Amino acid sequence: MLDVLDRLAFIARMMDPRRLDALIETLGDAETLLAGADERFAAAAEYAARACAGLRAAPEADNPMIAAYRAMREYSRALEAVAALEMEPDVGRWLLEPAARDRALPTAAHPDSGVFHSGNQTNERGGFSVYVPPFYDPAVAWPVVFALHGGSGHGRLFLWNWIPEARSRGLIVVSPTAIGSTWSLMDPETDSGNLVRMLERVRGQWNVDLAHMLLSGMSDGGTFTLLSGLMVDSPFTHLAPAAASFHPLMLGMSEPARLTGLPVHLTHGRLDWMFPVDRARMATQALSAAGAAVVYREIADLSHAYPRDGQGEVMDWFLGAP
Repeated sequence: MLDVLDRLAFIARMMDPRRLDALIETLGDAETLLAGADERFAAAAEYAARACAGLRAAPEADNPMIAAYRAMREYSRALEAVAALEMEPDVGRWLLEPAARDRALPTAAHPDSGVFHSGNQTNERGGFSVYVPPFYDPAVAWPVVFALHGGSGHGRLFLWNWIPEARSRGLIVVSPTAIGSTWSLMDPETDSGNLVRMLERVRGQWNVDLAHMLLSGMSDGGTFTLLSGLMVDSPFTHLAPAAASFHPLMLGMSEPARLTGLPVHLTHGRLDWMFPVDRARMATQALSAAGAAVVYREIADLSHAYPRDGQGEVMDWFLGAP
């Protein structure tokens, strides 16, 4: 079961219209493996099987990439079903960063830990989902990550990209859903105000480290990370957009007091076919010239996909590890 999810994770990371057929071939005997899954994993296996079926059918669709992205929503649902079993030792270890998988696992979960949804069923807009690791300690101030989905995405489905980092490093992850079909790029105050309200609710329930509040996102979510995060009244201390678009006019929404020394980590794929890499290079230059403390990572084999393998570097930067 977990092996199939690893195959789907690889496809999500490498997604590109030029290599879609080759990626589908990496599924191999996935359906056979899923058929033998333990009954505890029946729901996850069903979602994973739907993801495999959707991917295999994608090349025959009118728009193969849209079909492939839709199929991968079932992969996200499979991850949600698996995460519900995080106290199972094999699952709990798999839901860690690889370097952390030899550590002792918690044997009991704090009552304020787990997954929480606020108006965030997949047919709803404007809500949010929260993940709190089982070893949550209210006596400790916890770093917070706000993870913004891509265009036409959904927070409940995007949440699962951050579970290994949350469990390995002690993070609270909030995954909002845009009010509209995507983030309010033409009127950033709309969704920005909603993010602030979400943060207030999170702070009211859990102990939050106000010095470590990261706003991150993918594609439109990455673009909105910059739009919202550069605003003078943004509550976020760090920004980490991935595969984002950028225009110098964004800097007009900010002021030197906000930009000077602002930690920004930009990640972009050299093969990005939707937002060419030149935009990320321009963003790095413009933000640096405006006084931000910019770290830029360009990934040679990454297309317009979410770089899960780059999150360890982002977390080291965010949490201050050498």
